Amino acid sequence: MSLHLAAVTVDCADALRVATFWSAVLGRPVDSGRPPSEFFASIGLDEPDASPHRFMFIQVPEPKSVKNRMHLDFDSAEPAAEVERIVALGATKLHEKHEYGMSWTTLADPEGNEFCIGTPH
Repeated sequence: MSLHLAAVTVDCADALRVATFWSAVLGRPVDSGRPPSEFFASIGLDEPDASPHRFMFIQVPEPKSVKNRMHLDFDSAEPAAEVERIVALGATKLHEKHEYGMSWTTLADPEGNEFCIGTPH
């Protein structure tokens, strides 16, 4: 295969604010090799091991207006504790679901981008 995922890109109004939130969620620093600003910030692009988990945060002029068509799903052995931790960092808890033999909680980051935390499959 000739493709590899370069980064997950998050559109936002304030790139540094959203990157700082995700830095705390993921326990990884905001990159310093490219000066972060409200226009652009990243996590993992500066890592020498070419981490497969790279994130870019890019300012866009329009606000988020509808549900994400693609989102991040995280697993945790302690999902309730992770939800509580991430809400304390600034996320909003949207709802809990129990469907398809799985359970998860949907949250939104400070600019409304949805993501889920569930139990390992």
